[in-house]
Amino acid sequence: MGACDVCGSTEGRMFTVNMGNQTGTFDSFECAIHMMAPACEHCGCRILGHPVDSEAGIYCCLHCAKEAGNPHQAAKAGHTAVAVPAHGNAPGQG
Repeated sequence: MGACDVCGSTEGRMFTVNMGNQTGTFDSFECAIHMMAPACEHCGCRILGHPVDSEAGIYCCLHCAKEAGNPHQAAKAGHTAVAVPAHGNAPGQG
């Protein structure tokens, strides 16, 4: 499958992520997050969960949105889907 687009590793379980018009090959979620997760407009950290949206950009938390002086609203949770729940079995798997 080739080398990781971030660290260059060719070992381990390689996988690809397609998001919009961006595609990457990775050896870990860490590398995928580093390349593909959006960055907070205020502190620059990578946003792994639901962002706080503003007309000026996206933020990792309400604190950063307020510190940046932007009006905000929480992202709608309905825009994501969980393939397998964190605790228990996926629907139809007993």
